[in-house]
Amino acid sequence: MAANFPDGFLWGASTAAYQIEGATREDGRGPSIWDIFCGLPGTIANGDSGTVACDHYHRWPEDVALMRELGLGAYRLSLAWPRILPEGRGAANAKGLEFYDRLVDGILDAGIEPWICLYHWDLPQALEYRGGWQNRDTAHWYAEYAQLAVRRLGDRVKHWATFNGPNCASLKGYGDGEHAPGIRGRASALAAIHAMNLAHGLGVAAMRAERADLLLGNIYNFRPHEPASEHEEDEIACEVLDALWNRSFPDPQMLGRYPEPLATEMVEPLVQPGDMELIRQKLDYFAFNHYTRSRVRRDPDHPFAVGTLPPEPGRPVTAMGWEIAPDAFRQVLIEAKERYSGDLPIYVLENGAAFPDQVEADGRIRDDDRIAYLRRYLGAVQDAIAAGVLVKGYFVWSLLDNFEWTFGYSRRFGLVHVDYATQQRRPKDSFHFYAELAHGAGLERE
Repeated sequence: MAANFPDGFLWGASTAAYQIEGATREDGRGPSIWDIFCGLPGTIANGDSGTVACDHYHRWPEDVALMRELGLGAYRLSLAWPRILPEGRGAANAKGLEFYDRLVDGILDAGIEPWICLYHWDLPQALEYRGGWQNRDTAHWYAEYAQLAVRRLGDRVKHWATFNGPNCASLKGYGDGEHAPGIRGRASALAAIHAMNLAHGLGVAAMRAERADLLLGNIYNFRPHEPASEHEEDEIACEVLDALWNRSFPDPQMLGRYPEPLATEMVEPLVQPGDMELIRQKLDYFAFNHYTRSRVRRDPDHPFAVGTLPPEPGRPVTAMGWEIAPDAFRQVLIEAKERYSGDLPIYVLENGAAFPDQVEADGRIRDDDRIAYLRRYLGAVQDAIAAGVLVKGYFVWSLLDNFEWTFGYSRRFGLVHVDYATQQRRPKDSFHFYAELAHGAGLERE
């Protein structure tokens, strides 16, 4: 029997600028840290980059038509900071702003609500030369960018997010060195965490000063952690990684403090008087991404002495090697309400799975594994709603197959298959499954 979602439940899909837009050297766009990082030998699978990606910059009308066919109520995109401000600050790029004007208008014309994320990891390289997120001045330049974007698009776009997954951008970019800009270190990671938190606070204040009618939030990334063993060193590592990954942004932004054991290091001169008051701004919704859970062990070679292990043998995984664990998703939703959101509406702004999709002889992509994944994870959403969690919407990752960061084009998350040689789009079976939900069908639970 089909189980329904609440009336008014918002069905969406999400993408990110660097992962789909391409056109990285066109119409005045400046280079981002990912453009530079992708050019370093050995950083990206197969030497891939986002130079062309899905060519969304030119093919956006076709992609918006797919959104309309899918029946989306909302579409979360990100703006490319270096397309709007090639130097990260100073003079705006008119052609970049005009592109987002056209895109937002096209989305609205299709009867879809645009949601904008201001930062999905593509810092202008010009600012990285000035210290990037290790430089607290970047937080002030971010606020100027946020105000400019709202001034241009805020008359049509009401939902805004300051950052997507700032934990990924700070820890992988400035801690592990696995993502752009490829810096590895403890002090660099902590500086980036605080600068991004400060940017969030200053950005929210700047946007509210520009327009009082906006609905503002951040997009956190939650991944439950469990120690890989009962050894004390693994339990300590799990506590540290949980604080870094799950708490280092929502705690200061929602609760006004850094979590232990990080708080002892987040002191002057890094955290200056008045910073925490700036960071803790009133938000209008609570949003996050979720994919899996992790087993944590002590890794003495890591800047924070933390590491993760693959799932235990026999547990189901996606093509990313991530455990399929819908019970962890239900847990995250309940904990988010209890710890952070209270009566704020909760939106899941990314959830999805990569699988080795194949275009069959008849042109169809029978991605039954993805459908099964979505069915189980959406069932977890229903269970959380039944437990009293105010989940108001779900955005699938992703509309399109795209550039999956260090994995290049070797992993496919999309409801729509992209042939990167020809840029042909093909809706997968999961596209039609999701369209039925978006058009009001109930969820058939397993």
